Amino acid sequence: MPGERCLIVNADDLGLSAETNRGIFEAHEHGIVTSASLMVRRGAAPEAAERARAYSRLTVGLHVDLGDWSLENGQWQQTSEIVPLNDVAAVETEISRQLQSFEQLTDRKPTHLDSHHNVHRDNSLRAIFRKIARRLGVPLRNFNVGVRFCGAFYGQHNGRPMPDWISSENLRRIIRELPEGVTELPCHPGFDLELASDYREQRPQEVRALCDPAVRAELEREAVVLRSFADVPATAN
Repeated sequence: MPGERCLIVNADDLGLSAETNRGIFEAHEHGIVTSASLMVRRGAAPEAAERARAYSRLTVGLHVDLGDWSLENGQWQQTSEIVPLNDVAAVETEISRQLQSFEQLTDRKPTHLDSHHNVHRDNSLRAIFRKIARRLGVPLRNFNVGVRFCGAFYGQHNGRPMPDWISSENLRRIIRELPEGVTELPCHPGFDLELASDYREQRPQEVRALCDPAVRAELEREAVVLRSFADVPATAN
């Protein structure tokens, strides 16, 4: 409908750990998360895929996992590598392998495509990701003409914690300022305080904000409609 404002709230890192899964499903069942992106290489991915079957309103996409990075002395350092990012053929093969794993785990195709640490935005890799997304007929984060990306709900800046950015207050401000059309808001809810990640303490804070009844009340007051990637047509990436 012209003039409608729609919001897809997508939880990244599904499958990263059992407690990450628990936080994501909590934020879906009791909060405003409508979609999630599955990391098929991680140990908790089978449990995540199985549990996701119980939530018919939760769409699940592929969170392509090509490695991990950590901020050290103000510089991003790669801490694990699945394939070299400068080997385009190896990256494409690995994405295909992860897509196959996704379908084996979920018995369906992903509803959308994105990546861990947003590596798909790299100049040398975006063409591969766009080609695969077009072949699948699904939205690719940042590159789909029908879905605006909003990265304003994240609790760090240059490695420094920014708790106000993942507060209920900021989430309600984001909702009030949404433009017309469909917006994707990524998030990282979870309960795993032992997680080997720079972004660890912030995840339970995100769960609290996403599940705050005041946030859902703000959606209703602003007439913002929650959507999932099932509602997004296969427009060009």
